Amino acid sequence: QVQLVESGGGLVQAGGSLRLSCAASGMIFSINDMGWYRQAPGRQREYIATITQWGITNYASSVKGRTTISRDNAKNMLYLQMNSLKLEDTAVYYCVAGANSGSWNYWGQGTQVIVSS
Repeated sequence: QVQLVESGGGLVQAGGSLRLSCAASGMIFSINDMGWYRQAPGRQREYIATITQWGITNYASSVKGRTTISRDNAKNMLYLQMNSLKLEDTAVYYCVAGANSGSWNYWGQGTQVIVSS
């Protein structure tokens, strides 16, 4: 099993920045890819970004250009730097991990991000 614990969420003004972190523990050797999803109230869960064990990244069009995903394999950490935040970025953000991007075996409990005007 792998445990994922997100942190760094909170209240931020529109146009501001926030950095989310995700600490992974347990059977880390089973993880190759990691990523972030989010879910806003009343909406379906939405893909944000992924990063492979080799550092190859991919982003959703809704956040591309203002969001950076990164990982520190030595520390078993995943990060999401979000800039130029918009009201519509308000959501619970989830860290995910798995053997590959097509199979997210592990999900964190989520961290709330609220963007205010």
